[in-house]
Amino acid sequence: MATAGTPPGQGPLTGVRVVELAGIGPGPFAAMLLADLGADVVRVDRPGGVGLAIDPAYDVTNRNKRSVVVDLKAPDGPARVLGLVERADILVEGYRPGVAERLGVGPEACHARNPALVYGRMTGWGQDGPLAPRAGHDIAYIAVTGALGLIGEPDRPPAVPANLLGDYAGGSLYLVVGVLAALHHARAGGAGQVVDAAIVDGTSHLSAMLHGMLAAGGWQDRRGANLLDGGCPYYGTYETADGGYMAVGALEPQFYEEFVTVLGLPEHAGDRKDRTRWGELREAVAARFKSRTRDEWTALFEGTDACVAPVLSLREAPGHPHLAARGTFTDHGGLTQPAPAPRFSATPTAVRTGPARPGADAADVARDWDVPDLLKDRA
Repeated sequence: MATAGTPPGQGPLTGVRVVELAGIGPGPFAAMLLADLGADVVRVDRPGGVGLAIDPAYDVTNRNKRSVVVDLKAPDGPARVLGLVERADILVEGYRPGVAERLGVGPEACHARNPALVYGRMTGWGQDGPLAPRAGHDIAYIAVTGALGLIGEPDRPPAVPANLLGDYAGGSLYLVVGVLAALHHARAGGAGQVVDAAIVDGTSHLSAMLHGMLAAGGWQDRRGANLLDGGCPYYGTYETADGGYMAVGALEPQFYEEFVTVLGLPEHAGDRKDRTRWGELREAVAARFKSRTRDEWTALFEGTDACVAPVLSLREAPGHPHLAARGTFTDHGGLTQPAPAPRFSATPTAVRTGPARPGADAADVARDWDVPDLLKDRA
């Protein structure tokens, strides 16, 4: 719990203390989300640093955090981290199974110092199973869950969705849900516990609806053959005259009717349910979209309920009128980045500080958390 020395925060997790053992990918993103929600996140960096292969000043996943540097392989390294653990509510680590234990900061050592600690473990394969000790990345994790095989055209290799589906949706978000649920349990009088968040588990869980549809015969187990995977001509993307793309999601009858009207294809109004005519419909829609630029189609569909939107790039997205009006993106220290999400009426969140620089906050953390050992000379 927070003490009087804790810096003022914002968000519903103000007062929650988190120790993040530095890594890359889903662990840091999960810790960023906790920090965005107001938690006091202290990232324990390694000497020499670890992170994305970019200047740390641009690593947005380390915003709203503070950093200390601890060498866990040094004789006093584990004790320094355990000093933080004793005052923390949550710990997040993303090592392979067994590594934290070998470093002296595994669940047993941490719970001996703080029985109420929620110990969050972020991995791809999980803490057990035949692949648990193996290396991996997002693409391999989502491949074995069936999720990767859903994406792309039927006659081409599966499309790679960056690392958003596995690392962050199936990994980070499930870790955050898990540690917050475990924190609620601990604060309701229960003990601390270990949260085993595996990307393969979370990504599989995301496909729950599709497994139900598959069992019911409402989903074909192949790409480009279903309502939501590009198989439907009124749920997909189309190229425009200038090489841009428009996204179409006119699923319901009233939306589809408006879609074909604005597109100028009233003769296809009756083709929505007739799968035998979907090939002809797709060709007609594709030809129409190729007749105008992306901006021209955007203007034509503006103000309609046809469920059509331009496909924007990362640099274009912050300038979209709706996102700009909502403040979906924000600028902090000259760096444009997504604003914290979701939003809270009583405990608003914000980007409070830029990316933490390795070791820059040792003195402040030592004071605020009352852990003077962080500053001891190890020579």
